[in-house]
Amino acid sequence: MTIFPTVTVAGAINQALRSAMEAHPKMLLMGEDIGRLGGVFRVTDQLQRDFGEDRVLDTPLAESGIVGTAIGLALRGYRPVVEIQFDGFVFPAFDQIVTQLAKLHARSMGKIRLPIVIRIPYGGGIGAVEHHSESPEAYFAHTAGLKVVTPANAADAYWMLRQAIDCDDPVVFLEPKRRYHEKTRLDTGVAPGPLHRARVVRPGGDVTLACYGPMVQTCLDVAEAAAAEHRSVEVVDLRSLSPLDLDTLVESMNRTGRMVIAHEAPVYFGPGAEIAARVTERCFYRVEAPVLRVGGYHTPYPPSRLENDYLPGFNRVLDAVDRVLAY
Repeated sequence: MTIFPTVTVAGAINQALRSAMEAHPKMLLMGEDIGRLGGVFRVTDQLQRDFGEDRVLDTPLAESGIVGTAIGLALRGYRPVVEIQFDGFVFPAFDQIVTQLAKLHARSMGKIRLPIVIRIPYGGGIGAVEHHSESPEAYFAHTAGLKVVTPANAADAYWMLRQAIDCDDPVVFLEPKRRYHEKTRLDTGVAPGPLHRARVVRPGGDVTLACYGPMVQTCLDVAEAAAAEHRSVEVVDLRSLSPLDLDTLVESMNRTGRMVIAHEAPVYFGPGAEIAARVTERCFYRVEAPVLRVGGYHTPYPPSRLENDYLPGFNRVLDAVDRVLAY
């Protein structure tokens, strides 16, 4: 029996970047402090040493300029991978992403391809200061022309990033920063599945718990606790927000008849609302209870000393499971 090595999420992303740079001679990395320092989270550690300053570029502190330059490079045949140092720093580049990057393929009637990956460490749970714990996924999933994906473990981090880099469309790759140091066994020889396919990570029969990114482990913990009380919770890791694998969610809902959606982003106009509406449309005659959502509150992200009250943790998710099963 083959025993695969155990790696962290950050280490798996580093391996994916290294492997992709070996496979794509015109691929390059761009971002603030990603070269000599190896990135704030050391995700790009040693890559500038091994591939040189021409392929691993330390950029100025100018996110709009970074993404704009990447667009220009992609037009010239390069395959840039951009790192936005923290989630809240992506907004200076928002115009470039939603106005140019997302639209050039359609604007050119399909003649232009922009194979750009924008890596964004996102979410809370690390005790950071303002602008360092945002969950901006809804903005990008709402924007036609962008693909939006997020891994929950090291194996998916490796393979989903490789698939995103190989893709000829722009991909926003959201990395759950509070999971960077969690470990999973990694098989770099076999991809676990398509980039935009959701996965049932724990089967169940009473209620579906849909989640993604940093919330997947929380939801698995909830399912384990619920099992001790003879309640069967099925956990679905969405993996991709745009496009959304609705078929997997519908199949799960048809099995359980109940659903809770959990994400760190605010519930108000958040990803859970879109998922709830679409699943209800497809499963109307199978729905046994209202689809419930658990997420951040409709307020700016609070100071770090209050983030545990803001984030949808174990107790809030378990409470939603209890409530949906009470109908």
